[in-house]
Amino acid sequence: MASNRHLGRIIALQTLYEQDFRRDSDDATFDLAEVLKRNITRYEATIDDTSFIEELVAGVDTEQEQLDTVLQPLAPEWPISQIARMDRVILRMGAYELLHSQNVPPKVVINEAVELAKAFGSTNSSKFVNGVLGTLLRQQQGDDAPTEDATPKATDTPDNASDATADDNDDAEVRPVKEKDDA
Repeated sequence: MASNRHLGRIIALQTLYEQDFRRDSDDATFDLAEVLKRNITRYEATIDDTSFIEELVAGVDTEQEQLDTVLQPLAPEWPISQIARMDRVILRMGAYELLHSQNVPPKVVINEAVELAKAFGSTNSSKFVNGVLGTLLRQQQGDDAPTEDATPKATDTPDNASDATADDNDDAEVRPVKEKDDA
């Protein structure tokens, strides 16, 4: 089931990425529900929990402005509009789950976002996503003092080659331990 949720996040990412791209292109014909249905249909043989995907996409869509407001101060050198599209969508998804999901452990949320960034982002995407979401988690837990290792820096921000893949296993990266559960 955990891999089912991982695939669900990939489907949500594809859907939200297309939404972000088509909105920026002023595509008035974009229909989020139609695109989500198309993307879920592609994987219907391997996906059991479509409600997870639907809730994630709807939540990120509905809360996008609030999510951007929460994320912006966490990477002050990078306005949301200047973050690579793929990284921006991954950050929104991770922030949404951290802020609104009660049944997925925060470390799992961050780990999943980092894995998406490694698979679909650019070379430094995973470090940037890890740093931003790690800072958000610490703020949620009341530990506002950022650590030097996890604070996103200008050099951690990926370039706009957001469809490059990365297999970044840098030991300096601060990553949460992946927990074995249903997330």
